[in-house]
Amino acid sequence: MAAKGEDGSPDEKKRPEEGAGKLKYEYLDHTADVQLHAWGIDLKEAFEQCAVAMFGYMTELETVDENRTETIEAEGDDTLSLLYHFLDEFLFLFCAEPFFIVKRIKITEFDKANFKIKAEGYGETFDLSKHPQGTEVKAITYSNMQVYDNDEKHEVYVIIDI
Repeated sequence: MAAKGEDGSPDEKKRPEEGAGKLKYEYLDHTADVQLHAWGIDLKEAFEQCAVAMFGYMTELETVDENRTETIEAEGDDTLSLLYHFLDEFLFLFCAEPFFIVKRIKITEFDKANFKIKAEGYGETFDLSKHPQGTEVKAITYSNMQVYDNDEKHEVYVIIDI
């Protein structure tokens, strides 16, 4: 999936087009998997963008309408496990019928002290006649998972099994 430079060497990073939706994520190459890198003005936005990036890997998000809302709740023992469970809850929505594909996510409650999240996903039922099939995401992994939340940056790195 790596972009190639004019000399055929891989470009450092491949970013989706940033437009009206102001995407704040990119896909980084990783052996046999893909690494999601997302950022935001705070950790809440970085988490939201990471989940959107996961769905963006499964289909072209511009083909998804926001005509349905699903709510998820996730808990963890620390920030890394909270991120894992947050993404896993959204992945479950896609993997179980009626195969909900998310275009936008809004975290409505983010308790960083007790590691709890409540979030809403906006999207629709996945339909192969409407949504191009991207790469199947099999699982979220803890491998090389990183979360940065300080004055200088709010970003996350997650490797997803494809």
